[in-house]
Amino acid sequence: MKTKAELIPECPVAATVQLIGNKWKLLIIRNLLSRPWRFNELQRDLDGISQKVLTDSLRSMQADGIVTRTVYPEAPPRVEYALSELGLSLKPVLDAMRIWGESYREMNA
Repeated sequence: MKTKAELIPECPVAATVQLIGNKWKLLIIRNLLSRPWRFNELQRDLDGISQKVLTDSLRSMQADGIVTRTVYPEAPPRVEYALSELGLSLKPVLDAMRIWGESYREMNA
């Protein structure tokens, strides 16, 4: 069985796409850039995402070190998701995507 490091593509662009290259992960990261979110908040805000896809995406990003999950010792338990330092380092990538998207919309308006 290959180690996690062996599963990361040699190409840096391919490695990035492997980690965050789907619609839902990018939108989750976009939301988490502003503040920590609870699961139900994310599900309500991300119109069309299923509970399974959100759960799988958060677990995957947590395993990759992009997202942290904090459980607060309250009754009922409160769980918040936030970006780790690694996740926060994606801000320039999402900023560039936002700027490009705005330019594209203006050109095609």
